[in-house]
Amino acid sequence: MNRSTLRGRPRPAAALLAAAITVTAFCAADAVARSYPFGPRTRAVNDLGNQYVPFHAHLWDLLHGRADGGLLVNWQSGFGSSFLPDLGTYLSSPFALLVALFPRDEIDLAVYVVTVLKTACAGAAMAWLLLRLRPGRWWAAGLLGSAYALCGWSLADASYNPMWLDGLVALPLLCLVGEWALAGRHRLPGVLIVALAWIANFYTAYMATLGAGLLLLLRLWLSGLPRRRALAVAGRATATVALGVGLAAPLVTVVYFGTKHAYPGRVTHFSPVATEDVLARLLPTTYGFGSPALFVGTTALLLALALPFHRAAPVRVRAGWSVLVAAVALSMQWTPTHLAWHAFATPNGSPYRQTFVLCALLVIAAWHTLSYGVPARRALAAATALLTLAAAVASRSGLVHSYAWPVLLLAVTGALGGLLLLRHTEAARSTAPADRPGAGEGSEAAGNGPAAAGSGSAAGEDPAGTGSGSAAGTGDTVPGSDPGTRTDIAAGGGGPGGRRRGVLVGLAVVLLVGAQVGEAAATSAAATRLRLDHLDDYAPWGDRQRSQSEAVAEADGWPAYRTDPGREQTVGNDPMTVGGQGAQYYSSLTADVLSRTLTALGGGWTSRGRNLQSLDNAVTDAIFSVGARVHSPPDQHQKWNPRDSTPVTVSRQDVPPLVTVRPAAGPGARTGVSAFGPSPYRNQELLLGTHVYTVPALTVRTADGEQPERTADDRASTVIEVPRGKDSGAKGARGTAAASRPSVAAQCPAGSEVYLWAPHFSGTARLTDTPARPLTGRFTSDAAKIAAMQRLGTAPASGRVRIELSPTRTGTVPDGAVGCLDTARLRTAVQRLKTTGAGEVTVSDGTVRAQLPAGSTGTAVLAAPRIAGWRCAADGAEAKPAETYYGLVAVPLDGSATSVTCTFHPPGLRLGAAVGGASLLTLVLLGTLTAVRRRRSAHHPALRTAGATGARPRERTTSAL
Repeated sequence: MNRSTLRGRPRPAAALLAAAITVTAFCAADAVARSYPFGPRTRAVNDLGNQYVPFHAHLWDLLHGRADGGLLVNWQSGFGSSFLPDLGTYLSSPFALLVALFPRDEIDLAVYVVTVLKTACAGAAMAWLLLRLRPGRWWAAGLLGSAYALCGWSLADASYNPMWLDGLVALPLLCLVGEWALAGRHRLPGVLIVALAWIANFYTAYMATLGAGLLLLLRLWLSGLPRRRALAVAGRATATVALGVGLAAPLVTVVYFGTKHAYPGRVTHFSPVATEDVLARLLPTTYGFGSPALFVGTTALLLALALPFHRAAPVRVRAGWSVLVAAVALSMQWTPTHLAWHAFATPNGSPYRQTFVLCALLVIAAWHTLSYGVPARRALAAATALLTLAAAVASRSGLVHSYAWPVLLLAVTGALGGLLLLRHTEAARSTAPADRPGAGEGSEAAGNGPAAAGSGSAAGEDPAGTGSGSAAGTGDTVPGSDPGTRTDIAAGGGGPGGRRRGVLVGLAVVLLVGAQVGEAAATSAAATRLRLDHLDDYAPWGDRQRSQSEAVAEADGWPAYRTDPGREQTVGNDPMTVGGQGAQYYSSLTADVLSRTLTALGGGWTSRGRNLQSLDNAVTDAIFSVGARVHSPPDQHQKWNPRDSTPVTVSRQDVPPLVTVRPAAGPGARTGVSAFGPSPYRNQELLLGTHVYTVPALTVRTADGEQPERTADDRASTVIEVPRGKDSGAKGARGTAAASRPSVAAQCPAGSEVYLWAPHFSGTARLTDTPARPLTGRFTSDAAKIAAMQRLGTAPASGRVRIELSPTRTGTVPDGAVGCLDTARLRTAVQRLKTTGAGEVTVSDGTVRAQLPAGSTGTAVLAAPRIAGWRCAADGAEAKPAETYYGLVAVPLDGSATSVTCTFHPPGLRLGAAVGGASLLTLVLLGTLTAVRRRRSAHHPALRTAGATGARPRERTTSAL
C-alpha cells in the first residue's frame, strides 16, 4: 500500500490492518494450541458442539433444499419444533449464510471460518470508528481495532459462542450511527445498521446499543452543545434506534415470545466475583468461566490507564472517559445494573456477557489518549504503576497461572518500548527543522506534537460538526487536509533525520504489533487448552457421523414415518447433524410443553431440561411414528464411555401414521400435560390408548443384601449408594461378585420386554438370568441431568427379573421403576391406530394435511408437540387454535370430515410484522419528506443558507500522530 493510498484512504487501511492482525493472532493461537483445524484437539466445546455447529448444519440443509422442514417448523428436532425463534437466536447473522459455500462434511470448518471472519470484521469496524472519533495514525487505529477484536471476552467466551460475535461487530457500528446522529447525516444507513445488528443477534445487540448510547451521551457532554441541540441529537439517535429495532421486530418478537414459551430451566442469582479475579482477567493468558474477560492487550490497557495523567488531553476528555470506564466497570458488579445489562434476567452460564462493551470503552479511551500525542514519561510511569498494582492484587487470584507473568513482562516491555520510541520521534519532529520544502504543512504547522495537541477548548472537540474546518468528533476535515491520513514515515521527510525517525517509527510499530499478536495468541491458546479441561467437548465431523448419516439416509421414510438417529448421541442435536427426525433437541428455546411431555414419558435430559435426549422405547416409537431407529456404539470420543467398536445398525418397527384418530375424551376430562401421573409407563399408555405394561412391585437390596433407606422427600424412591470399598464403575463391576452389588427384583410376565426408569440414578444396570443376551443400561444424572428410561432385555420364562445395579454415585430408584412391556398388545394397538389413522399425510414446512377415513369421530392427533402457534381445521372449516391431547396437537372430529389441516405460525410473528411494517412506512415517509425538503432547498438557495448563519464554527483539531 503506497503513501498516496494511505493519505487518501486511512480508514480502509486501518480496517484492513486490524483484520489482518486479528486473523493472524487468532489462527496462530489455534496452531499453538494444536486446536482444530490446525491440530488434533477439538474446539467444539459446550454449546459450540451441541448447538451452533448442528444449527449451522441445518441451515446448510435448508439452503441446499435438503432439510425436513423450513423457516417455520424444524421437523428434525423435538418431533417438530418452532424454527424461526431458533433462526433468530443462532442463525440470523448475515455471516451464517457463508456455510453454504462449504461441503456438508466440512461444517466444522465452515463455522470456524465464520467465527474468524466475524472477529476480523469486529476489529475492522472498531478501527474505522476510531478514526471517525479522532484523527490519528492509521496503523495505530488498526492496532487498537485488533485489540478490541482480540479482547478476552472474544477469545475466551465468544469464540465458542459465535452468535455473540455479532454483538462484537455491532458495537462499533452502532457507535458510528451515534456519530452520524451527532452530525445529522446518514439517517437511512443508520436505521439499516441498527436493524441489521438486532436481526443478527438481538441479545448482544441490546448490550451493544446500551454501550453505544453511553458513548453518545459522553460525546454530547464533551461537545458543549446547547441543550436544545443536544436534545435534538438525542432525539435523532433515539428515533434511529426505534426505527431500526422496529424493522427487526418480525424476528425479535418471535424470539421474545419463544423465550416466554420455553422451558424455564434454572433460575440463577447474580453473585459478583472477587476484585482480584476481575483484575486478573485484565492480564494475558488468564481464564475463568464465571469472571469478566477484560483483557484488551497491554498496549491498549496502558494507554487507557494513562489517559487521566495525559496533560495534552483536555480535562473534560480525561475526566469524562475515566468516569465512564469506571462506571461501566462498577455496573458489572452491582446486581441492578447487571440485570439491566442482561435484559433483566440473569443468564444461565457466564454472568458477564456484557464485558465486550467495557473492552470497547477501554480501547476507545486508549485511542483518545494516543490521539492527543503519545503520553509523556510521567503519564506512562503512572499507568505502569497502576498496572503493577493491579497485577499485584490479581496475583492472589487462582485464575493467574505461572506462565502469565513472562507473557505479561514481554508484553509490557514491547508496549512501553514502542510507546517510548514513538514519544521520542514526536519530540524529535517537533524540534527538528523541516527536511523538505513544505514539510511543516500538515505536521508541525497543523498542530502536531504534544504541545499543540492540548490546544483548543476544554472539550477539545466539536462532534456535532456544524461549521467549517476539522472536527475531531466526526473525523471530517477541511478540503485538502486530513489529519488522520498522515503516516510517520511520510511526515518525516526525505532527509537523514526523517529517515532515522522513519526507522524508529517502524521499530515502534514492530514492537507494538508484536506485543499485541504475541499476548493475544498466548491468551487465546491458553483459553483453548483450559476450556478442554473445564467444559464438555465433542469431536468434529468424522467417520462416526458419516456412518450415522448414511444409515439415516438409507432408512429415511419421512413423512410416512420418522427415522431416529439413535439413543447413543454424539452431540445434543444429532438429528440436525446427521439427519433423521427424533426427540433429541437442544436449544435455549426448547418448548416447555415438549420438555414436560417427554419427561412424563420417561425421557432424559441435560442442561436442566433444555437438552432433550432420544428415548429408545417401543411404545413412544409407536406414539411418535418412529419407524426406523439407528443404533450406534457409544461415542468413543468421550473418555467415560465404554470402548465399543460394533458397527452402526438400523432397526425397523411397524408404526402408525403421523396423524391418528383417538376416541373423544369424556366431558370435563383433562387432556393436557398436567393430566400425566407420576408413572411414565401409565403416561405412555394414556397417549397410546391401550394398556400394554405391567408395573410390578419391587424388592430393592443393597450390596450387603439389606433393605436400603427411603428418600426423605415426596418422590417415593429408594436410596442407592455406592458400595463401600468397592469399585462400582463399569470397569470395576465386571470383576466384582454379583452379590456385592445393589439389586432390584421384580416379577414380570414371561417374554415381556423389561424397562428400567430411574431418572436420578447414575451408573449401569443389567438383567441377570435372562434367555437373551442382556443389554447394559447406562444412566447419568446430577443436578442438571436426569437419565432416560432404558430397555434391559427380555424377562425369563420364570418371570423372575433381577437387575444388578453398579452405581457411580449415590442416587435413587423410584417405586414403579420397572415396566414389563407386552409386545403382542403393542402390535395390536399399532394395527388399530393404523386402521383408523390417516391414509395419507403430507408435510410442507408449517403445514400438515391428512386424509382420514370417512366417518372418523373422536380426536385427530398429530404426533407433534402442541407448542404455541398451531391452528387446525377439519375439512374446509375455519382454522382454530389446536387442542391438546396429552401434549400433542389435536383436532376434534364430528364424523363429517375426511381431512384435517394444521398450520403453524410462531407466536409474535404477526405482531412483529405489524411493527416492522409501521417502521418501514415511517421510514419511507421521513425519506420522502427529506427528499421534498432538499428539492425545495435546491430551488430556493435562501432556505439552504438561512439555517447556517447561526452555526458555530468547528474547532481546529490537532493531530500529534
